[in-house]
Amino acid sequence: MPEQGAQAPAVPQSAVPSSPSSLKATRRAGLLMILVLGGLTATPPLSMDMYLPALPAVTRSLHAPASTVQLTLTACLAGMALGQLVVGPMSDKWGRRRPLLTGLAVYVVATALCAIAPNVESLVAFRLLQGLAGAAGIVIARAVVRDLYDGVAMARFFSTLMLVSGVAPIVAPLVGGQILRVTDWRGVFVILTFVGTALAVLVWTRLPETVAPADRHAGGTAEALRGMRALLADLPFTGYMLTGGFSFAALFAYISASPFVVQEIYGATPQTFSLLFGINSVGLVAVGQINGKLLVGRVSMDKVLGAGLAVVLLAATALLLMATGALGEVGLVPVAAGLFVLMSAMGVTLPNAQTLALMRTRHSAGSASALLGTSSFLIGAIASPLVGIAGEHTAVPMAVVQLVAALVAVACFVGMCRPWNTRTTAEGVGS
Repeated sequence: MPEQGAQAPAVPQSAVPSSPSSLKATRRAGLLMILVLGGLTATPPLSMDMYLPALPAVTRSLHAPASTVQLTLTACLAGMALGQLVVGPMSDKWGRRRPLLTGLAVYVVATALCAIAPNVESLVAFRLLQGLAGAAGIVIARAVVRDLYDGVAMARFFSTLMLVSGVAPIVAPLVGGQILRVTDWRGVFVILTFVGTALAVLVWTRLPETVAPADRHAGGTAEALRGMRALLADLPFTGYMLTGGFSFAALFAYISASPFVVQEIYGATPQTFSLLFGINSVGLVAVGQINGKLLVGRVSMDKVLGAGLAVVLLAATALLLMATGALGEVGLVPVAAGLFVLMSAMGVTLPNAQTLALMRTRHSAGSASALLGTSSFLIGAIASPLVGIAGEHTAVPMAVVQLVAALVAVACFVGMCRPWNTRTTAEGVGS
């Protein structure tokens, strides 16, 4: 594998589909590629974030407790996790376009069904299907980046991608809050149905195949499982995977609990919550751009990742102290500041953990991407119901989950990735 500071090599001829000129044109059309892949990675988070301001309204509309309504988030997240595990190997076998377009079509249908769900049980089931289908966009977008880029160029692309995909959590709650002014929570899913349809058309017309037939895996499930076992046997790959996964758990604890913490505990309106959520997302995007434009290529990605994890750990500790009253009675502003710091630090932890893991595999990018996504979303799905275990009138469970997740992420990074050992970044699976 190339060193972290290596420049992105030219795309090998074997990696180009039947028409080499089409892939070269894709590389030149960098902005279009960022927009397409950004849309793919943004749509599943959009499905959750636009829906967040409506969670209290759903509890009233469907006459369901908050903990049950939070399962609609868990189901969507679990679907995204399991879907990636299936779609990733499929994209290594059949190419990127066919599984992606199929997933988008199912996503549109599932989202439309969410809009007409008669009860919370149906909504949970439809959200699970929505997550399963939406997983195609996440896993295949990462695999396409690995097809096209390597080393520093890959890290920079991921950070730039965060700028586009980061617009989703900024805009989504704001849009969701405004939608709730004119309609109910079902209108959110109607809008998402149109978004999914537009993205499917864009992929159909603008995203070429990035894996040549000669480079696809002819084997079936057995070969895919062998490839995943080989990836998991690589200790640094697994370490980066778990580091990113538990960092994501801290992030998703915030996503799942913050609507109730901000609105029910501190009495904020859905519009105020949407504004705060958007500000936090701006912090994540801004730090991601600092990472991609200023840090990558100048500072070791391991050092930047370690610094980001330290900030997450400190923010989670501060939030727990505030939630338990150890710092006295605090208002919304200090809590919002702690959440802002935690969210912003994700701008370096998530893209760098993904990049360092993907740098360890040149082949089976779909399977590697699936493992990264599945681990993150499964861990996040486990964290989601835990934040509501003590009811909707305390922030302590959210802060505890965030702190524990941050501690485990640091332990995985130090104990498995061994960032002081340069060999872990220079040698990888399939190098």
